[in-house]
Parts: sequence; structure tokens; C-alpha cells
Amino acid sequence: MSGINKVILIGRLGKDPETRTFEGGVKKASFSLATSEYRKDKEGNRVELTEWHNIVCWRNLAENAEKYLVKGKMIYVEGKLRTRNWEDNGIKHYITEVEASTFTMLDSRNANEQNVATQNVNQGNSLPQAPAAETTFPSEMDEMPF
Repeated sequence: MSGINKVILIGRLGKDPETRTFEGGVKKASFSLATSEYRKDKEGNRVELTEWHNIVCWRNLAENAEKYLVKGKMIYVEGKLRTRNWEDNGIKHYITEVEASTFTMLDSRNANEQNVATQNVNQGNSLPQAPAAETTFPSEMDEMPF
């Protein structure tokens, strides 16, 4: 049996996507995504905990990220974890990123933008999905698969 590498995030963009075009016209977009949760500290005060994620999109998804995503937008992202490394002046560096396979804008300003922004990547082609307004997510109290 093979393993599963799947990431699902809902958060706000920390910056506008940065895009690069490589040989052959392959496009890459990268941006940061903040996910927040709230807890109570020892004194009972509500404390926000924010986690930052590095997101990478390729090809058609990268083009759509460049066109429609801006700092502060809330999005739903699905993808997989990828770790890469490189050496710079004898120092080895590592980074873990989410390689996005789909994203959906959750707080778009108009219906036209909403329809265009929902993207899915399947062998390099973009396929539309249902609008985010109809998306529901299970709560923590729903049945667990184990």
C-alpha cells in the first residue's frame, strides 16, 4: 500500500503571488498563506495562533494565481507537501512547501470573479468546480474515518 500526501488549508494570503517563467514557458507562482486558530491561555484570555505556509502553484494554476490572488484574500488550497534543499556558500538550506493542485477563492467580490477563480489542475488542464458559496466543510464533531 502506498502512502498519502495530502494537505488542505484555508487561510489568507500574506502577500501577492510572485511568478517566474522557466524555459519552455512553464510558470510558477509562490505565495505565503496564514492559517489561524484561537485558544485560551491560562488566564482564560483568547489567544490567536498563526501558522505560515509556503504555497507553490505551477502552469495554469500559477497563471490564475497571478491574475486573481492578492494579499489578504481568503482561499481554500489542496495540494501535497514537498521538501527541497539547496546549498549556498557551503550552507545547506531546506524548505517545505505545499505544492497546490487546486485553489478556490472564498471571499471574491463578484460572481464573475468567483466563477473564474475556482480552479482545478488535472494533467495540466483547468476544470471548473462548484462555487465556493456552496462548499461545506465537516466540523470536528462529524464522524471520523477511524
